[in-house]
This record gives sequence, structure tokens and C-alpha cells, in this order.
Amino acid sequence: MADSAMLVDTCVLLEASNRARSQHRAARELIERHDGLVFPAQVAREFLVAATRPPANNGLGLALLEALESLAGFREHIRLLPEEKPLLPTLLGLLAQSPAMGKRIHDVHIVAAAMVHRVPLVVTLNEDDFKDFSAHVTCLTPAESVTQITKKRV
Repeated sequence: MADSAMLVDTCVLLEASNRARSQHRAARELIERHDGLVFPAQVAREFLVAATRPPANNGLGLALLEALESLAGFREHIRLLPEEKPLLPTLLGLLAQSPAMGKRIHDVHIVAAAMVHRVPLVVTLNEDDFKDFSAHVTCLTPAESVTQITKKRV
């Protein structure tokens, strides 16, 4: 995977989908300007879950067809990572090193996908979710990612 590859977390897609969110502009700019973005299928599934959940429950309140159309739009800019055979053993190894439970296992899966595909950067708004895995991935916010991309182009 290219040095400039960045794995996009679900929260970034949600930010890009809602103008009222604080990182909306940076998330949109990142998605539209950077050609090295990737995500595992898990992020696509999580996006559909959150996008169709009511706003009162921290969702976007979209109908399924709207959520699917949004996901298709993201896939025009973000490459889907294949689910490789080493992914499960990597996930299980990470869980053995730093036990997680419940929803936190989703975050560990994202780290495992980044490791298997040699993607060093995770773009997220939830850096604390990945702090136990800082030896494996570096987290950036959408705004930090845009700044980093801009610096590399100058």
C-alpha cells in the first residue's frame, strides 16, 4: 500500500454526510481531494447502520436507499479493502495483546485491517478508541489529514 494511504473510519463518512457536524468541511475535502483513501467492508456496514439510525440515536435518519446512494458516492473516492485471510489471525493476535470487549472489537478490526494492508494512518474523530494500538497505526482527524496532504503537495 502507498505511503500516502489513509484508512477512513466510519465517523469520517458520517461527518462528510452531515453539514451540521464540526468536521464536515474537512471530511468532504479529504474525501474529494485525496486519492489514497481506503476502508474495510466493516466501515461500510457501520456507515449503513448509523446512517439509517434516527438522529435522536446519533444517526443520520436516512432511508436505506439514501444511505446506499451515499455509500456509493463515497466508494467513487474511497477504495474498498479486500477481506484477506490474514485479517482474522491479526485481529485475534491484537485481542490477545490488548483485550477489548463489545463495540471496541470493531476498532480493533480496523487496526487489524490497517496492519494487514500496510496502511499506517487512520482518519478518525475517535483517537482514544485507537490509543492502545498506537504502535501499529497513527490517528489523524480529517482536518489534520487535509493539512498533511496540503503540505506534501507544496
